[in-house]
Amino acid sequence: MRKIPHFRWWIITLVFLAAVLNYVDRQVLSALAPTIQKDLGMTDRDYANIVNIFLVAYTIAYLVSGKLVDMLGTRVGMVLFVGWWSVANMLTAAAQGVRSMGGYRFALGLGEAGVWPAASKVVSEWFPARERALAIGVYTMGATIGATVAPYIVIPLAAYPYAEKLPFLNDLIGHGIGWRMAFIITGALGLVWLIPWLWFYRQPRESKLVTDKELQLLDESAAAEAKAGGVTAGAAWTWKQVFTSKVVWLLLIGRLITDPVWYFYQFWFPKYLNAERGFEQGQLTITWVVYAAAGVGSLLGGWLSGVLVKRGIAPARSRLWVMLGCACLLPVSPFIAKAAGVNVALTLTVVAVFASLAWLINISSLVVDVVPKACLGTVFSVVAAGSTVGGILMNTLVASMVSSGPLTKPAGFLDQAVHSVLGPVLDAVHGTGYAQWFLIMACLHPIAWAMLYFGGVHRTAPKTPAPAAA
Repeated sequence: MRKIPHFRWWIITLVFLAAVLNYVDRQVLSALAPTIQKDLGMTDRDYANIVNIFLVAYTIAYLVSGKLVDMLGTRVGMVLFVGWWSVANMLTAAAQGVRSMGGYRFALGLGEAGVWPAASKVVSEWFPARERALAIGVYTMGATIGATVAPYIVIPLAAYPYAEKLPFLNDLIGHGIGWRMAFIITGALGLVWLIPWLWFYRQPRESKLVTDKELQLLDESAAAEAKAGGVTAGAAWTWKQVFTSKVVWLLLIGRLITDPVWYFYQFWFPKYLNAERGFEQGQLTITWVVYAAAGVGSLLGGWLSGVLVKRGIAPARSRLWVMLGCACLLPVSPFIAKAAGVNVALTLTVVAVFASLAWLINISSLVVDVVPKACLGTVFSVVAAGSTVGGILMNTLVASMVSSGPLTKPAGFLDQAVHSVLGPVLDAVHGTGYAQWFLIMACLHPIAWAMLYFGGVHRTAPKTPAPAAA
């Protein structure tokens, strides 16, 4: 069989496509939220609870999916997660109300979380240290491209005249056929993706397509890290080591604080444009600009820290320097809500999202830099669980901010749980609108950077290894 030069980039392209599909499936609900809420009689609080249910499942899955990847291997683990979430997304078409929609989104969250620890393990298996952030940037750009193209896929699918063109299908599915077909079609694409993945993916030394030169590159990089005393070459950590590790808690809290910014732009920004800027359902395709900026940020953020590594800066320090630049850009957030013109608001949003994703790539790369490969999936999952907890808190907070009318007793179990802890805060911000949240977003990344830097996350990483051969 003919060997393929630079085969690792073909592998990461498959992961990139999985990330595209992951975010297309995730964004179906938010892209069609006004239509679905109207059809199913969902309030904004109902919407927030459904998003939170998805994130609860995501958190649970994060805690176990990384361990599953470490046990089953990257190839089988990815098949399990992509197949699960694709079927769950298709089943969402059967939702008849808030409870059933929540149940299907819970199932979606159980599958979708697993792709990220699996993807990080792909990077650790196939890429040298100097290329890891760029590789993570490539597949994360897939997520942002998925979010970018989702409105252009799902909104036309929902608007298609099924009653006229496909009456038999309309008779079969009935009310709400447009948005229901959007879930079915986008979910089916994930099942198609499984074919090339099963065909191509193997461990580097088991693959018949990888060249000897590429294997040599990986061996030299591993040897250089081991020579530098890199923890990434060490034995797997026990659960006790994971949960008592200072670096794990620093990274977990860092993602808990900062990931809510990106979750907001995924789940709430289309609703913000609809409620505050007067955008109709069809006009929400403009969000492609925001998600495209996220893609550029993820790619450039990874590339820039890779450049710093090549210049002799330790990998962990290179990530932190890029993250500092990102933290300096995020304070533009309050001006998004204050901008009089839509074009100015979108321009500032592009800056904020660009910086948010460049940050996310590098904080994710820190995990790969400082954790043994043997337990990378497990640790990545634990750290990423902080992300979803932050997302749940953000959803509940924003839902309270945008709710109108007098305060009422929390209806959903998630509302009740969060309100029991943060009740005074939620009461204080009730009805204040989106502007309050944009102000909060200005502070999150600077706070997190100071915590990571002065907490010494970079001092737990290995020294700079000698450059591997090209």
